[in-house]
Amino acid sequence: MNLRVLSAVAAATLSALLLSSAPASADEAPSGHWVSAWSTALQQIPQRAELPALYRAPEIGGRTVRQIVYPAIDGKQLRLRFSNVYGTEPLVIDGAQVARAVSGNAAGTRAGTSRPVTFGGKSSVTIAPGGQIDSDPVAFNVAAYQPLAVSTYMAAGQKLAAWHRVASQVNYISTPGNHSADPDASAFRTRFTQFVWLTSVAVDTPAQTLVAIGDSITDGMRSTPNANRRWTDALARRLTQNGMEGTSVVNAGISGNRLLSPSPCYGDAVLSRFDRDALRQPGVRSVIVLIGINDINFPSMPARAGLDCDDPHTPVTADSLLRGYQRLIAQAHQRGVKIYGATLTPAALPPDREAIRTAVNNSIRSSHAFDGVVDFDRALRDPDHPDKLQRRYDSGDHIHPSDAGYAAMSEAVPIDEMGLTRHSIGTK
Repeated sequence: MNLRVLSAVAAATLSALLLSSAPASADEAPSGHWVSAWSTALQQIPQRAELPALYRAPEIGGRTVRQIVYPAIDGKQLRLRFSNVYGTEPLVIDGAQVARAVSGNAAGTRAGTSRPVTFGGKSSVTIAPGGQIDSDPVAFNVAAYQPLAVSTYMAAGQKLAAWHRVASQVNYISTPGNHSADPDASAFRTRFTQFVWLTSVAVDTPAQTLVAIGDSITDGMRSTPNANRRWTDALARRLTQNGMEGTSVVNAGISGNRLLSPSPCYGDAVLSRFDRDALRQPGVRSVIVLIGINDINFPSMPARAGLDCDDPHTPVTADSLLRGYQRLIAQAHQRGVKIYGATLTPAALPPDREAIRTAVNNSIRSSHAFDGVVDFDRALRDPDHPDKLQRRYDSGDHIHPSDAGYAAMSEAVPIDEMGLTRHSIGTK
């Protein structure tokens, strides 16, 4: 079947599959109006006898872990969500504090800003395997784009079972002991570039959340570390500049992730984590989905990672990807959430896989199955070689954008067509 026919069939398939996926009303918000100001998605750490260095979890038992996060919206109260979703043992936090960070690449905090975090009025909490918990509200003046330091003192014997592996942010582990309230950075001698346990910082404010979910291109791989140069960061700044301070942009990307198939190295498939990581974000009203390139190109990934992660011969077709999108659209509409499909960006694929990418993109553009389209492919591709990134947008591996490429992706989001509130909502 030639490419033109393949694209037409794919578009017709997606349109037909979606006739019954009309939107329904969204769930009512919990008490207050909590909106996710920052988020990340967790993935299981591969439990293998021999692991490359990038998969080796640091020692955290009896130590304090300090994570630096950048909220995308202002607030007067915050609430932290901690998850033990992949744990096989209880997760025990013996103390937690939140403070203003000195900067995005240092472990110190501003003196006098630290506040204790409690759980049902208690300073410690135990989270059962597979569970998660929200902290009590903490009175704290959260400022958009100003870093927070979230410090957790972990009980002795605790081990990491899950993380967000590609954080593009340096975080810190202390020497033994409870250093959660320390403004000084001297105890935080170990650096690591993952997020752990903390999956959401929510603020109580009348606003809305836009969730971006996908793979390494949403995760911001190969963007400048500690600089917040992911396309989602650039989009949050763009919304603020255009009078939409009332919209928070949060990132649920996982590097290596796929739409259809799970991986012990690259996380649960978007199909299985979509509800948890996107639709159950506090205040979610819209989702941008950019996923599928790893489904198409996965045969080359296990060798690159140095791990036997998956069967590299699982066949993926344009039709199977489009059916996966249909399921996401149906889930979003059942919860009254708008969902926007993003075209797959150029990845210098061999011709047979490029044909699948092109067919999927043509269907996303023409089927009108999503509530709208974000054409990242058109924004980044080389006009003379549409299967490749423009040189100025290429980070060097011919797959992941540079900082300039991520900025161009932000500009490609049609913010006036996404039903977002176009004014400053402010804080309570």
